[in-house]
Amino acid sequence: MIMGAEGFGTKSVNSKTYTNMGLNEYDRGDKGNPKILWIVASVVERSVQKNEKALKGSNKRGVVTVFHGTRAPVLTVQQYIERIFKYSNCSPSCFVVAYIYLERFLNLTHCLLTSLNVHRLLITSIMLAVKFVDDE
Repeated sequence: MIMGAEGFGTKSVNSKTYTNMGLNEYDRGDKGNPKILWIVASVVERSVQKNEKALKGSNKRGVVTVFHGTRAPVLTVQQYIERIFKYSNCSPSCFVVAYIYLERFLNLTHCLLTSLNVHRLLITSIMLAVKFVDDE
């Protein structure tokens, strides 16, 4: 059998890890959010904190992109991801794919994730992930 032949749907995956991360079929009526939202938000927030600490300690300025704002939004990354999940109706899998897209972009552009660009980069990567994973 060819790897990935069953597609990206959650029905084809029955692993314990997949279920523990909240990537199995998520019922929107369930209380609380899938665990994967917390995981992605934690990793992204940690990266932002590390990058901002490194930039403060040096005289370097990070690469400025079209994704940079003039001031950081009030919402935390966790709140922002939960809000996107609540109102977008996208699957939890999209957040994993979005994180992969985000990492690829950062590696290709040598850009650092900071409080000035994280929200815009997140919404862009999540939108692309939804187009790839959830759109039919």
